[in-house]
Amino acid sequence: MNKDKLLEKIEEIQESVKQMIQDDIEENPEVAFEGFQCDCCGETGILAGSVIYEDYRLCNDCAVIAEVGLELKKINNIQELIDSMEEKRFEALYTSIFDSSTSNSESSN
Repeated sequence: MNKDKLLEKIEEIQESVKQMIQDDIEENPEVAFEGFQCDCCGETGILAGSVIYEDYRLCNDCAVIAEVGLELKKINNIQELIDSMEEKRFEALYTSIFDSSTSNSESSN
């Protein structure tokens, strides 16, 4: 796949994910404010536009990465992406634990 075709395909996938966010919010506006922890990157994302692959819920950004990876045959399944993001998930978990404990101790002073 040439570079222009690749960029076009990535843009199509990004637009598709943006549309999913809009559709979810139109269907249920509350999902724009409901958060969850992405099973892929470990970050907190909004429920609107999140995607369930097999047993995993992915945030918008990870859904784009998954779709591009699958389209380009860089990954064969979602488990490969989940496995490759293990360090990122750990970092997000570590940060969320220690950032919240720092915030809690500062607010109690």
